Amino acid sequence: MTDYFTEMNFEPIDENQVEAHQLMLMVRYLRQSGYDELFDTQFNTERLPPPASKELIKNLKSRSVTVHDEKCSICLAPNENLTGNEKFLTLPQCNHDFHAECILPWLERTNTCPLCRTEMKTDDSEYEEQKKRKQRKQENVEAIHNSMFG
Repeated sequence: MTDYFTEMNFEPIDENQVEAHQLMLMVRYLRQSGYDELFDTQFNTERLPPPASKELIKNLKSRSVTVHDEKCSICLAPNENLTGNEKFLTLPQCNHDFHAECILPWLERTNTCPLCRTEMKTDDSEYEEQKKRKQRKQENVEAIHNSMFG
């Protein structure tokens, strides 16, 4: 009768590779248990914010630019050279105004205000869930701090 490894066409693990094999089994177990997502949320800081929600972009308040308005913080174009069809769009969370042709390409790439970095709503459910987890974690830290120091 042949042994298991011969029958399955496997070679036994070399004694020098046992530790590496055990580490790989541990990594596989942790990934399958959902710890990879936890690890990513804790240590993966490379993910850029996704674009702003299409609904948010569609519903931005629009108004005409006047000579008395502040300059657009993106293009810094003076308001004295108005042609009459320039529009300012107002971001909902921070109320900053920008020319429509300046802010729309920005919001199609990222969900933050270019001036104050306030985050807007996105269509990326995974990113929104990550923000909620981060907020809950911050609230837990504050609750622990307040319970210790009043």
